[in-house]
Amino acid sequence: MNPEDGDGRPEAGREASELAPAPGEPLEWRFAQVFGERAAGEDVQEVDIISAIEFDRSGDHLATGDRGGRVVLFERTDVRDNAGRRERERQDSPITGHPEFRYKTEFQSHEPEFDYLKSLEIEEKINKIRWCQTANNSLSLLSTNDKTIKYWKVQEKKVKHVAVMNLDTSRSVGNGTTNSASASSSRALLPNGGCSDKSSCLNSDILFPPGGFPSLRLPVVMTSQDVNPVARCRRVYAHAHDYHINSISNNSDGETFISADDLRINLWNLEINSQSFNIVDVKPANMEDLTEVITCAEFHPTHCNTLAYSSSKGSIRLIDLRQSALCDNHSKIFEEHEAPGSRSFFTEIIASISDIKFSRDGRYILSRDYMTLKLWDLNMDSGPVSTFQVHEHLRPKLCDLYENDSIFDKFECCLSGDGLHVATGSYGNLFRVFGCTLGSTETTTLEASRNPMRRQIVNPTRPTRTLTSLARGVRRGGENQGIDANGNSFDFSTKLLHLAWHPTENSIACAAANSLYMYYA
Repeated sequence: MNPEDGDGRPEAGREASELAPAPGEPLEWRFAQVFGERAAGEDVQEVDIISAIEFDRSGDHLATGDRGGRVVLFERTDVRDNAGRRERERQDSPITGHPEFRYKTEFQSHEPEFDYLKSLEIEEKINKIRWCQTANNSLSLLSTNDKTIKYWKVQEKKVKHVAVMNLDTSRSVGNGTTNSASASSSRALLPNGGCSDKSSCLNSDILFPPGGFPSLRLPVVMTSQDVNPVARCRRVYAHAHDYHINSISNNSDGETFISADDLRINLWNLEINSQSFNIVDVKPANMEDLTEVITCAEFHPTHCNTLAYSSSKGSIRLIDLRQSALCDNHSKIFEEHEAPGSRSFFTEIIASISDIKFSRDGRYILSRDYMTLKLWDLNMDSGPVSTFQVHEHLRPKLCDLYENDSIFDKFECCLSGDGLHVATGSYGNLFRVFGCTLGSTETTTLEASRNPMRRQIVNPTRPTRTLTSLARGVRRGGENQGIDANGNSFDFSTKLLHLAWHPTENSIACAAANSLYMYYA
């Protein structure tokens, strides 16, 4: 996508490194764009709610999926002029450029289905999207709902239209009656020699010249210079999962990918949709002995034989495909043992990992459970190297969260391309960005809106309102009673579950209901 310079490093990566703050310097986030912004008080249709976000490897394309089974593609449009940027830097001029995207195309990826054998409705909601390697200037991606994975190819096709017609259809409207232009000149001649006078026509549907046409011309299909993106489904990978698919992940070899449900992980070849290989199976002989399920699976970004999967008990297992065909035994396990006496009814629920991501260099794994973000070093399985508190303020409200099922919300996480920052979503359409360098205390809370910093603490000495005062407080103006003095949200009706970090720049795309917000630093 991006041309490379003499040192072999992509332009986007070079720009990111030039513009990125020094390690340890807090990022200053700004609003960039919004797509699908809704007006105040406007109702959101369930099918329009975004359920998946993914940048491609270059960062020049972004894909979103929604609960209506649609996939929407965006492409980057900003011109990155390195020479002009360096000149402005020398003159100490402010650099105002930021990544800009535009709508490219959309297509219906999945339709609602019904499993007659199990009497089960299958939603069209897109659970995950993963970009594949591109070829011949086309875009390729995988999308999945609960049961079926599809391989899509999007290509630019030149627009074709039919020309050199025998009849001038522009002279007739609907049933062949003449329009106002032809009515003003009853004897106007058509391009092929026909007459627009209705009195000389054989019928009222088509205008014929007196005596008919001297000759008939064959219509010609003309190809214009305009191009439109066209999406085609190349393959469908179905009937391989008894349980709902929670994740898919491409292998670095560009030929295979995995799909995971609650109990099994299957390995597919992109070119073969008739069979897959079961590589992980945690289903016990007796389902009453089931103690944990698979929640997420991810291939290593560079080692094609290594993958990781997380469980509902808060553990991450690293497996090596070279060990055996069925990888029942893990090569490493990453888990944090709970403190004695701290166990409660909610312990296992909040320990369940909802998402894992490898760092770009493959050295670290970022995991998200309900309360925290954890960063793991693949070379140290004794415990996480960093733990970031996300929902600690909700611990007193776990009973309420359990009652309204919010405790089962699955928040995603992401890492910056340079590995210096991590991010995840929260309630109230908030998301948090943490610095993960040694000794960093950077913690930024932003809102998915045009003013992402408006919920920052203006006066840190302002006393924190108690939960009881929040419950009985009167709503005034723009004040949100669901936000405390520390920027934490108690509004469980709005949540930011899905977000993605640009692979080479400090830019984040996040979904708030049906709106896609983009920010840069």
